Amino acid sequence: MLDVRPNFFMIAGAGGNVGVQVGEDGVVVVDAGSAASAAALVAAIKRITPQPIRYVIDTGPDADHVGGNDVLSRAGNQFFPGTRAAGARPDVLRSVASILAAEGVLRHMTVSADAPVGLPTESFHYAKKFLYLNGEAIEVLHQPAAHTDSDVFAFFRRSDVVVAGDVIDTRRFPVIDIERGGSIDGEIAALNRLSELAVASVPIVSREAGTIVIPGHGRLYDQFDVIEYRDMITIIRDRVRELVKAGRSLEQVKAARPAHGYEARYGNDGGDWTTDKFVETVYRSLAKERP
Repeated sequence: MLDVRPNFFMIAGAGGNVGVQVGEDGVVVVDAGSAASAAALVAAIKRITPQPIRYVIDTGPDADHVGGNDVLSRAGNQFFPGTRAAGARPDVLRSVASILAAEGVLRHMTVSADAPVGLPTESFHYAKKFLYLNGEAIEVLHQPAAHTDSDVFAFFRRSDVVVAGDVIDTRRFPVIDIERGGSIDGEIAALNRLSELAVASVPIVSREAGTIVIPGHGRLYDQFDVIEYRDMITIIRDRVRELVKAGRSLEQVKAARPAHGYEARYGNDGGDWTTDKFVETVYRSLAKERP
C-alpha cells in the first residue's frame, strides 16, 4: 500500500493497481482487482479506514480490474449519513456499494461469462459522469476506443490524482484490444487527454509535486511520464503507418522493428503481450484506415 495523498492510497498486487479515496462520506475504490485477490483487498482497505465502501469505479472490463467487483460491493453500502430514517425498511439496492462503469463494461462482462457477477449497477454512455464525495469532485471520463471501447479515467480534482487504468501499463507497451473496440489512435487520443488533465511541477521542476497518475499496472506517473509514454507510442504508430502506406506486409513490418529504441524498456519476447503482438495490433488498427 502506498500513501499517495493524505486521503488517497494506491494498493498494488491485487491484479491491477487500485485507487482508494477515504473521507467522512466513506470509501471510493477505483478498480476492484482480480477475484482471487478480492478478500485481501477488502482487508487492506479496512486497515486504512473503518468507513464502508460506497462506490467501486471500474476503469475498464478486464478481469484483473473487475474480478473483485462483487466482493467489494458486498463489503460496502450506500447508506450515507443522514439518508436513512430510523426504523425505515431496509433498502436492498442500497445495502451494497454501487459499481460504476462505462456502458461497454457491462456489455463485455455479460458476454465473457456464463453467469457474470459483480456487474455494474450504474453505467453511462456519455463523455463524463460526476460524483462529489469526501469533499471533492470526482470526474469519471470516458475514453472511447483506447485500450478498449470502455475505458475511463477517474479524476479526483481536489486530491489531484487521476486513476488511468490500462490506458497506461508502465511495464510494457500498452495492450490494445481491437476485438473489444480498442485502437492505436484512440490510445494516443486518451494519452493526449491525460497529459492535458495532469499538471506538471513547474516552474520548480526539481520537487516531487504536480498531478499524480495511477496507471493500470506499474509505478506512479507524473505529467512528464505520460508525455514520454505518449510520444513513444506515437513514434511507433507513425513508423508502422509509413510501412503500411508503402504496402509492406505484416511480417515485413515486424521485420523492420518499428519499436526499435523502446524494446529494451517496454518490450517482451514472452508472456501474453509480446512486442510482436503490440506491433501486429498497431498494424491491424492502422489497416482499418486504408480505403
